Amino acid sequence: MENYDPKNPANIAAMAQDKELSAASREMFLGSCKYKYSYNFKWLGRPIIQYPQDMIAMQEVIYEVQPDLIVETGIAHGGSLIFYASILELIGGNGKVLGIDVDIRPHNRVEIEKHRMFKRIQMIQGSSIDAGTVREVKSIAASYKKILVVLDSNHTYAHVAQELELYSPLVRKGSYIVVFDTVVEDMPAELLGGRPWGVGNSPKTAVHQFLKKNNRFEIDSEIQNKLLITVAPDGYLKCIKD
Repeated sequence: MENYDPKNPANIAAMAQDKELSAASREMFLGSCKYKYSYNFKWLGRPIIQYPQDMIAMQEVIYEVQPDLIVETGIAHGGSLIFYASILELIGGNGKVLGIDVDIRPHNRVEIEKHRMFKRIQMIQGSSIDAGTVREVKSIAASYKKILVVLDSNHTYAHVAQELELYSPLVRKGSYIVVFDTVVEDMPAELLGGRPWGVGNSPKTAVHQFLKKNNRFEIDSEIQNKLLITVAPDGYLKCIKD
């Protein structure tokens, strides 16, 4: 029982091939979007604006990788920063979370900075693709050996494509870049709220283009297959070579 793992890869693979189940999952996801389902949840008091399924996957990834540093683009209310910091706290060690956002709202900054998990968090205000921001991130990252990157800011193809080029060199074999909201590619326009991204101009299109020219990463399909409902289909990218 010491090495017991309840995960059944054969079941997960079979589940992924179940067309009726896939259709039901898609229907549930799209239906939930009408009610802003992802806004229903908090983590340790801060709005997290994520699907719980993806947060379960993220804690598995973090525990597997045991990163020294998690770099996240996009802060919003800070719930995901708090989440990642709390998982690092449970793991132990000195792991840190670095959050980047073009606009850290004052009220959000206040709440994040007074949170008990802030001891593991650092924030940078600036565009994640701005040269100055990237220099600052790389300067901080130079002190860490194992880095996990999460991209969750501007969801246009051009922005995510640049983030992938700029931040992928930070990630070494065995760790991940997780690109959130790749599901934008699979959503009808009326559910996107007039945002500048959409079908053909999404994080997923950026991921697919990135993988055509970068052989250091591959899609970890098992994660999305076992989740059934995720905002990051094709977005869990595992680094397979240094």
